Amino acid sequence: MPRFLIVDDHPLFREALTSALALAGPEIQTVDAADFQSALTILNEHKTFDLVLLDLAIPGVTGFEGLLAIRSKFPRVPVVVISGHEDSRIISEALSYGAAGYIPKSVRKQELTIAVQRVMAGAVYVPEFYEPPSDHVDNSGRKAMISRVATLTPQQLRVLQMLREGLLNKQIAYELGVGETTIKAHVSEILRKLNVYSRTQAVIEMTKLDIADLNAFARDNS
Repeated sequence: MPRFLIVDDHPLFREALTSALALAGPEIQTVDAADFQSALTILNEHKTFDLVLLDLAIPGVTGFEGLLAIRSKFPRVPVVVISGHEDSRIISEALSYGAAGYIPKSVRKQELTIAVQRVMAGAVYVPEFYEPPSDHVDNSGRKAMISRVATLTPQQLRVLQMLREGLLNKQIAYELGVGETTIKAHVSEILRKLNVYSRTQAVIEMTKLDIADLNAFARDNS
């Protein structure tokens, strides 16, 4: 029996989602969370959810931090973003960070039901008005990230590569022969220079670059 977690701070919208889910599949069970910390607690205690419907503006996180955190901690659980924003650039960013779909809050109940059914079938749902970014836009974003990576010091580059490999601060400190506080300082500076707000987002941004790009920076700075 499918179990969905609805993460939204508006009770009326949670009720609307629950109603739409009942149309998508009468056997669907739903659990609600009104803030992000509650959602994490529920996910940690009950690791059997088939889908998370996440409000992008949920209290407790900013921007895509909530999506990134859930994708990092629970990579096997698909997450559909629910948002009042209808900007194609925001939709593209959500998809690039691993969202299984993007549902504007303005959609009718019937379309909401269709969206859920598509995601349950393994497809990615986007609204009809969505226009994917052109190759030029994608390439510009990649070039901008390469420019930011180029500002990192050799030691920061090594730390970034280890973050990408999934190492914890304590492990990185051991590998580099420095204290953990030094690594924390490096990570903070890396986030600032890359213009991202979490180490998870930094890793995701790096996946958009070829590993050859990072290796080239390492060689140039060695």
